[in-house]
Amino acid sequence: MPEPKPKVQSWTAFKNDLLTAAKGAPAPADAGSLVVESVDALMRLLTPENRELLRIIRDEKPQSVAALARRTHRAEPNLARTLGKLEAAGLVAFRQDGRRRAPITLARRFSVHVDPFSTNDRIEVA
Repeated sequence: MPEPKPKVQSWTAFKNDLLTAAKGAPAPADAGSLVVESVDALMRLLTPENRELLRIIRDEKPQSVAALARRTHRAEPNLARTLGKLEAAGLVAFRQDGRRRAPITLARRFSVHVDPFSTNDRIEVA
């Protein structure tokens, strides 16, 4: 099965896809991919701090959110909120290990193609 392609999609369309899937309909072909409302939203999410967070998750494989909070010196509630945003965009997932939730990165290198004459921006996995 091919890897889902990232896409720029409005929040309303994303919510409609989720509601359709919740009703038992088949998931869209691109389910599980990077989904952002706009290229601007993606760039706001990929701050230098969040990029460093993704690198730490990838390279150091923390065993829990608490361990990641200790490693990054970030308050756990704030870190959990950031991880939730990264998860919603398809950049992070969680592996359940008993009561612990260990973050794992799903992020891959990608390119953003901006159409300055319309809203037909696209994201391609490199």
